[in-house]
Amino acid sequence: MISIDLSNVRTLISLYLIFVNLLGFVYFFIDKQKAKRQAWRTPEATLFTIALFGGSAGCLLGMYLFRHKTQKPRFYIGMPVILGVQILLVLLALYVIPIDFKIL
Repeated sequence: MISIDLSNVRTLISLYLIFVNLLGFVYFFIDKQKAKRQAWRTPEATLFTIALFGGSAGCLLGMYLFRHKTQKPRFYIGMPVILGVQILLVLLALYVIPIDFKIL
């Protein structure tokens, strides 16, 4: 039986979440700058994909800090919904359905 050290798993997950949230934050900044210059924009699907892959907190922070996409319902409703679902899934995984990181 092979056992995986939980501290390594938590570290990897934490690093991933930091990266993907920074990515979302930076993408909102870049898209805002492109909007000011009327340049080619980042597709909305890209912004939502980053949020869906765990970057919703960074996307929300960038959205409100840079005042970008805050008038669009799909963003001011969609991003918080994605974040809420992600928080709910994490809470379920931690407290309701504990995951055992052991490989047989």
